[in-house]
Amino acid sequence: MSKRDYYEILGVTKSASADEIKKAYRKVAMQFHPDRNPGDKAAEEKFKEAAEAYEILSDNDKKAKYDRFGHQAFGPGTGGGGGGFHGGGMDMNDIFSQFGDIFGDEGFGGFFGGGGGRSRGGGARARGQRGSNLRIKLKLNFEEIANGVTKQVKVKKHVACTTCGGNGAKDKNSLQTCATCNGQGQVRKVTNTFLGQMQTVNTCPTCNGEGTTVTAKCTACKGEGRVYGEETISIDIPAGVQDGMQLSMSGKGNAGERGGMSGDLIIMIEEEAHESLHRDGLNVAYDLYITIPDAIFGTSVEVPTIDGRAKIKIPAGTQSGKIFRLKGKGFPEVQGYAKGDQLINVNVWTPQHISDEEKAALEKMQESENFKPKPVKGDKSFYDRVKEAFK
Repeated sequence: MSKRDYYEILGVTKSASADEIKKAYRKVAMQFHPDRNPGDKAAEEKFKEAAEAYEILSDNDKKAKYDRFGHQAFGPGTGGGGGGFHGGGMDMNDIFSQFGDIFGDEGFGGFFGGGGGRSRGGGARARGQRGSNLRIKLKLNFEEIANGVTKQVKVKKHVACTTCGGNGAKDKNSLQTCATCNGQGQVRKVTNTFLGQMQTVNTCPTCNGEGTTVTAKCTACKGEGRVYGEETISIDIPAGVQDGMQLSMSGKGNAGERGGMSGDLIIMIEEEAHESLHRDGLNVAYDLYITIPDAIFGTSVEVPTIDGRAKIKIPAGTQSGKIFRLKGKGFPEVQGYAKGDQLINVNVWTPQHISDEEKAALEKMQESENFKPKPVKGDKSFYDRVKEAFK
């Protein structure tokens, strides 16, 4: 199922300001908020969809990548569960943890009536401190870039402590419900004013919003809920990526402290140089060298391509600088159906060392009118040929 356009979801244009995007998100989120649509799965999906759109469009770097490459900028299968690129593993906890400030501390409870506002994430508490993002470089060869590839990468990072399960406590008896907030992670205060009662909700100062307190720390992680380790991560790279492009995997960065959300994994693409091909956008360029007799009589030669070799025919009388095109032998567009070509630039090789017999034969040929350079009728200049080839 194809994903909807993020701008369409929020009802804004590409030229919308950050403030306009924020207001649009709040409007859509209010419309489909679970408190206003209890038990409505369709509304819940639209609420998550709006949060995913806002996550991308509210970040300048992500927005720029989306404007250029669309959903493919964050990998294939976006929206496909944990381990995918941005937007894939977003649940209600993520949404309220990241964007709850947009709704207000009361979490819509007082706004829509019914009192007793929902705690963030439908009753779930935002635990611990979010982990930091992690950056890695991933080298890809031409074939991997052209076809897309899945890479298994070992990443050294903070991972959740398996001894305590990430809560930082020595044992289950060492993790107790916070007495100040009764496990809610929030404290409410009602103040009487001349306008009536005003309710405010703040993070619990005792447990810092976690809802629990640790009386004895885990000996393995020293109470952090995480340890330094290694994780093998499967990364799906879409076809057509370019050198310097960055992809992001949500929740695959460093684990957070005491059960906090994990950061993101940022993957920077590095393009390995090919031994004979050169990339120019979607096109691939190759310099072909042929002998003078081959240029005169014509020949057939094999040339390397991204995915093997291809045979091309060199017509008799081919001039140096002639450019041949192999349609569709370049790179695919990251998003879309366009595909580049392979451009073959012919160079007629002039020998630097010849024998006396060869020299005498060439001097004799030099006297012939056929070996004197003449403009080819209708031939274009070098610059025009290059410009035309790279259209």
